[in-house]
Amino acid sequence: MKERDLLLMKSLIESYVREGLPVGSKALYQRGNLSVSAATIRNIMADLEKQGLLLSPHTSAGRIPTTQGLRIFVDQLVQVKDIQNEKLARLKHSLNPSQETKTILGNASSMLSEMTKMASLVQMPSKPFQRIEHIDFVPLSDRRVLVVLVLQDDEIQNRVIRVDRDFDRQELSLMANFLNQHMVGKDLRAVKQEILNQMTADKEQLDELTRQAISFAQQGMAGDSKEVSIENSFHLSGQTNLVSMASLGQLDNLERIFQAFKQKQQILGILERSMVADGVKIFIGEESGNQNLSNCSIVTAPYKLKGESIGVLAVVGPTRMRYDKVIPIVDVTAKLLSNALTYKATHNT
Repeated sequence: MKERDLLLMKSLIESYVREGLPVGSKALYQRGNLSVSAATIRNIMADLEKQGLLLSPHTSAGRIPTTQGLRIFVDQLVQVKDIQNEKLARLKHSLNPSQETKTILGNASSMLSEMTKMASLVQMPSKPFQRIEHIDFVPLSDRRVLVVLVLQDDEIQNRVIRVDRDFDRQELSLMANFLNQHMVGKDLRAVKQEILNQMTADKEQLDELTRQAISFAQQGMAGDSKEVSIENSFHLSGQTNLVSMASLGQLDNLERIFQAFKQKQQILGILERSMVADGVKIFIGEESGNQNLSNCSIVTAPYKLKGESIGVLAVVGPTRMRYDKVIPIVDVTAKLLSNALTYKATHNT
């Protein structure tokens, strides 16, 4: 596109985002930031409409951007604004790593909604990280052992495993003591993926009870990082912020959005597509693949634990949102959330 066409697109979309109304050539000309005649503006707008970048919603001469037009605007024309220091300080305070993980995630959702004046989602980690506080083995009858795993926040997981012989309490106590020396204070996933793998690789050099301890721990932790249920799959905040869409004659759109929130599996599908993104990802209108969100834009970013993406946060609002403000808020919130969770896991707060 020619530079003058891009400038006209930028001016038109900024006006549409600000006022929510179709923009005519006369209004663009009177704004005075385009050094071309009114006739040239009309011609450019007609060409952009033929290219599928603008459309006329009514019989009036005013036009609004299409999804393709907004995509060009977001990719090439938006000038992202820095977050105000006061907002940044509030975000840091709300995402304090001394709080429980669920509280931090809930605060992230609330702050996103409050700062953007839109709906916000923070996906629960698909495999929540949890510190191990203690592990114990309890002998049962019929060659069975109860594995008791105590996690942070006093969560207790129990699992009965089958063994090849009966073990007395002293043997099981020695096994548990050995494992607790290696596991207490560690992230549950790290234990499974690193410590146990390493010990298993060296098991030829270990005595029988130590090898048994490793085997019991592996069986006791099998499948422990359960998937989060659909019902509790994400924090949702600020749905009422979208009621403003109804005032623009879009009551049907509002009902469809709320329906999409109820059908959590579809929302999760969109969030999963953002898990591997490097930073902010934006779905405009039908790009989300969800018909109920065809009049919305979704701005997402993954948050991480020790560099690994474990969830996604998002802002949902009308396509005519202030992308220049929303994008940096989502980006910074994801980074601060990542920092808080990583600090919490590293320092065992």
